Amino acid sequence: MEENNKSENPTFYEEIIKKTKTGITFPKDLRDALFGDEEEVYFKIIVPNEKDKIILEFINKSEANNYTKKEKEVKTKTSKELKPRTSAKASKSVEFSPNWGAYFLYDFKNQDKVRPILESAFYKFSETPMNLEDAMGRVKYALVSFLTSTKTENAKLYFSVIRFLSDVIEKFNLPNLIDWIFEKIIPNVESKFLYEQALLELLELSLKINRYEKAELFIFYILKNIDDYPRSELYNIFNSFKELVKKVRNIERTEKIDVLLKEKLIEYGEGVSDSDYKIQIVEFLEDLNYIELAYKLAKDIQNSLPADSVKVEEIRKIVKRLYTTPITENKIE
Repeated sequence: MEENNKSENPTFYEEIIKKTKTGITFPKDLRDALFGDEEEVYFKIIVPNEKDKIILEFINKSEANNYTKKEKEVKTKTSKELKPRTSAKASKSVEFSPNWGAYFLYDFKNQDKVRPILESAFYKFSETPMNLEDAMGRVKYALVSFLTSTKTENAKLYFSVIRFLSDVIEKFNLPNLIDWIFEKIIPNVESKFLYEQALLELLELSLKINRYEKAELFIFYILKNIDDYPRSELYNIFNSFKELVKKVRNIERTEKIDVLLKEKLIEYGEGVSDSDYKIQIVEFLEDLNYIELAYKLAKDIQNSLPADSVKVEEIRKIVKRLYTTPITENKIE
């Protein structure tokens, strides 16, 4: 009879409780049945991987102290492993610190989650000897773990990582990462604007560190991206030229890059009828020190303008300025 009662009622207590805003509370009758008013009670709380139950195990004070001490040691060790390590150089100079303002030019959804991962990667790059595999593993994790269903959001993430790696390449002398960016990240940027911005970033970096063969490749893709705009979108086309000129005008260039730039600028200078856009091309040529070409195009514009055009005085000043400008070109002999 006693055995039958045990099987029919196997639990000491059973009740339905609801989680409130402040948490979960033991019912008073259960507290009265299990715990004395002056008694210290310790539990070990366990949640299995299935997350289908919460298990509370009674433990004594000694076991609780030992467990707490052990957990503290584990957390301290883990924290030290994940904490960004500053090298001796990093503590002395901001040169070897992440430049967040340069990386996150466009806010995206998971930016706050990506930042600490890139920060830990940065300090892995700064270690001596450098832990390249670990550092790149963290970068790859940031690239694949925070993608969304929105192409624009993903493009902003990719662009931020490209900016981050560009800084790493320059600070830690890792030019081979340029190839990795171009092969692994650039093709995934599904935003025409940010795709172009990413290529401009690699172009400028390649010129700075004298990787001219890469710069020539990137400028080819940039010009192709500009050509892919319909001619009805002249505003976008000329804005792209403006950004391109800004990136390369003060950096030493190769003859091949100069040829590509000259040909494309003259093509558009002669291919548009709007005098404002033509004058912009003259200014781009001047900024790049292609003075002869700029002067020739400016004279063509001057000769084609009707006498009553509001642009006559503006182009006259440009022609006069170019006529007195020394003819020098910024290129490698």
